Amino acid sequence: MVVAKKSLGQHFLSDRLILSQIADSADLVKDDVVLEIGPGLGSLTSELLRRVNRVIAIEFDSELAKKLPAQFPGKDLTVINQDFLEFDLGQLPKGYKVVANIPYNITSKIIRQLYEAENKPSLVCLLVQKEVAQRVVSRIGDMNLLAISAQIYADCNVGIIVGPEAFNPPPKVDSQVVILKTRTKPLVDEIKQKSFFRAVKAGFSSKRKKLRSSLSAGLNVPKEKIDELLTGLGIDSNLRAEALSIEQWQSISDTIDTNGKKSIHHNSDSLRK
Repeated sequence: MVVAKKSLGQHFLSDRLILSQIADSADLVKDDVVLEIGPGLGSLTSELLRRVNRVIAIEFDSELAKKLPAQFPGKDLTVINQDFLEFDLGQLPKGYKVVANIPYNITSKIIRQLYEAENKPSLVCLLVQKEVAQRVVSRIGDMNLLAISAQIYADCNVGIIVGPEAFNPPPKVDSQVVILKTRTKPLVDEIKQKSFFRAVKAGFSSKRKKLRSSLSAGLNVPKEKIDELLTGLGIDSNLRAEALSIEQWQSISDTIDTNGKKSIHHNSDSLRK
């Protein structure tokens, strides 16, 4: 009997109905190539192989990785014993899909790995901690860095909720499916993403502070200059970062880029006089 390893965040799911619903959420067709992260005992793998011809599974646990192929003789299943965060997504075919029940403690890292890759998936369907799923689909007024990071690349929705009793061992929280359908074109142009995230990370660096203070501290620009910038964009500097839309963050980033950071700091020096 395989015992779940707490250090790897393993919680095995074996409920066939729930596994079927997770696989259904990915809108799979036979020709899809599916990447499964952390297949564990292979319960979800089985559902995936019923729907598609080819599954590539990345399993960090060497014991489980060794046992998995023998469970599916005659199936096109490739099992790679590796840390997913070190896996080269460039070796996968274009348009691959990701379906997985993942360790909750690295959800953000996994999403970032998938969408920062040059070869992005066409769809991502993950069973994650419910709280994290809700964060991914947050709307204006409750935005966060994870939501913005995911939503510029994908249309994000949630699916079924799964209680702790469905797992062995049971986690201490509810779980939920989150579905990310990759956009044909990201909401922020690739060449602008570095400056965009610089502005967003500055805004969220002190979440409890107002935009005036968080952007000032994060960008090392005096509050007076931030007030001037935000007023020009019609954004209230007394708002907090979670109140802004992706479009507003893009306007802030574009304005900073248009002025040039050197220009901002040059003007900042005169404000200090």
